[in-house]
Amino acid sequence: MTDSFPRRQARTRRFTLGAPRGVNVSPDGERVVFLRSRAGTDPVTCLWTLDVATGEERLVADPHELDGRGAGDDLPPEEKARRERSREQAGGIVGYATDRPVTTAAFALSGQLYVTEFAAGLSPRLVATPGGVIDPRPDPSGRRVAFVSGGALHVHEVAARTTAPLVEPDGPQVSWGLADFVAAEEMSRMRGFWWAPDGESLLVARVDESPVTRWHIADPANPGRTPTVVAYPAAGTPNARVTVHLVRLDGSRVAVDWDGEYLAAAGWGPVGPWIVVQPRDQRSALLLGVDPQTGATTRLHERTDPVWVDLVAGVPAWTGSGALVTVADAEGARRLVVGGEAVTPPTLQVRDVIDVGGDTVLFRAGTEPTSIGLWTHGPGGLTELTPGRGLHTGRLVGGTLVVARHDLDSDGVTTTVRRGEVTRTIESFAEAPGLLPRVTLLTAGERELPAAVLLPSWHEPGTPLPVLMDPYGGPHAQRVVASRNAHLTSQWFAEQGFAVVVVDGRGTPGRGPEVERAVHLDLAAPVLQDQVDGLHAVAEQVPDLDLSRVGIRGWSFGGYLAALAVLRRPDVFHAAVAGAPVTDWALYDTHYTERYLGHPDQQPDAYARSSLLDDAAKLSRPLLLVHGLADDNVVAAHTLRLSSALLAAGRPHSVLPLSGVTHMTPQEVVAENLLLLQVEFLREALSAPPNGSGRLAGSVESGAVESGG
Repeated sequence: MTDSFPRRQARTRRFTLGAPRGVNVSPDGERVVFLRSRAGTDPVTCLWTLDVATGEERLVADPHELDGRGAGDDLPPEEKARRERSREQAGGIVGYATDRPVTTAAFALSGQLYVTEFAAGLSPRLVATPGGVIDPRPDPSGRRVAFVSGGALHVHEVAARTTAPLVEPDGPQVSWGLADFVAAEEMSRMRGFWWAPDGESLLVARVDESPVTRWHIADPANPGRTPTVVAYPAAGTPNARVTVHLVRLDGSRVAVDWDGEYLAAAGWGPVGPWIVVQPRDQRSALLLGVDPQTGATTRLHERTDPVWVDLVAGVPAWTGSGALVTVADAEGARRLVVGGEAVTPPTLQVRDVIDVGGDTVLFRAGTEPTSIGLWTHGPGGLTELTPGRGLHTGRLVGGTLVVARHDLDSDGVTTTVRRGEVTRTIESFAEAPGLLPRVTLLTAGERELPAAVLLPSWHEPGTPLPVLMDPYGGPHAQRVVASRNAHLTSQWFAEQGFAVVVVDGRGTPGRGPEVERAVHLDLAAPVLQDQVDGLHAVAEQVPDLDLSRVGIRGWSFGGYLAALAVLRRPDVFHAAVAGAPVTDWALYDTHYTERYLGHPDQQPDAYARSSLLDDAAKLSRPLLLVHGLADDNVVAAHTLRLSSALLAAGRPHSVLPLSGVTHMTPQEVVAENLLLLQVEFLREALSAPPNGSGRLAGSVESGAVESGG
């Protein structure tokens, strides 16, 4: 088989391997630490540093040299779960933590602990531990490293080179120092312990999963294997019991007194230890200060909303003068609030807070949804650091600004480091896609929906093209963005003979809280109507869209939307590929589902109108269902139950089960062939013409699509 775009995209993990990521900056701004693999097809991530003054990049830790297996993929189950929750597709050193001066780092490789005092030029040192090391983190002084192993929190003394458990499980389903499922999957809280500034105690989460329903995920292709048991808190069922404790180095501990369902965030600040908690209905986020001696809590701040409160990364935080940094939804915008005052205008939508140094706050925000820029607020007021269209993230520490930029004018990410008059570029080893997205960004219809249109490079005006809708369409994710890499797959589909249209409708972020909350109690009708309206509005602006031949594809929420489209609007959509679709929201997790649909006992109608199962008898169009049988996020039961309902209704359809595949599809052959099979299915269903060369760009000789989007 030729080295096709699908094969290259799969091999390079969507052209992300070799690109710098995971950036940290020393407090003096003179040193930048980051992760990067050594080539665009190398999945083994290494730890590097950059000397800002000289521009020298130094390889600190290479798993090829430290671990004979290279990728460090001999992982404990808890670490595999963490990577699935974070959608981590690379191997090697995929995470690290440092002390406060950023001179010492700790990381896990193949379940073993490594510590490196890289500022002193020392090589990484393997630490003898019980094994199965997860999430190692030095204390602020670098004297100790805490980590989780076997559900127990351990502490390693760096100088003495001794390791001992600090607190151990007190029940068969109990762990200390880890995030529970919904915290990691839905709250972006991937950790479960936080060092005190003096390194003498820790704030630690205790997770008891005994109340959570057990699901069994079998591997039908290997019936001799024992099914994996997953504690999955489906909507309306019990969550894990999460408590928080202040644990001192002598092992003594004090329970933190709080009342709530979810631990959303925790840390230490000028107020001492703090936590953010939410009730089950998520209509508030309460910041509590914690008395380190008694565990008593004091209400410091509360955000409330009659529908739900979104958790925003990076807040709460405090300025050097002690002002609380948070956000508020007001006047149609998410606004930055410092010291109780909204400091951003309603025309700027704040996404998250990244760094606070002194009285300067670095945050991400945008004046329109397709671009996200870096901004600061400080004594000099509000400043935009990254004018121009694109997606930006970065760091601002000790006077050094790191900017990572994706845009429509260049492949991949460009990472620059600025300190005074000095500007450095951290080299990216990512491979070039060899495919140029021809993206037209539009606003469509009376709701001004963000839309993107991609046509074949060989298309001649006046020639009608079948249409492929390529949405995600759901909360917390955008597809219509000013980034070249975000549209590579869509352009590849366009080269196969389609006009590809991407629409971000109600529920997607970037246009204000009211737009996001428009899906409250109905995840079906608003998002589907916006796809229909967006398609028709785009067709009025872009010639040659043949609305008599419209297909739709998607994965996860996008898969749900694709199946929904052909079930409820077969007059508009004529074929669908639904990958890992949520078909019955009662089978999805508590924190996500109940935020939008409420508790199923209280809002049964919301679940009924958002479910696909009762629509099975309506199917009259070709539908391909694709699902990984090892998926522990959207379990395969979603697809199997819809398929059973379709069969019972006598509705023909196709199902492609992927043995051993999770919600991600990192396996190269699976990711490649899954794309090729989608093209063949859609081409046949829509009678799409071949591309300008008279044939499809990729053949379907060995079958399987790609995840995400």
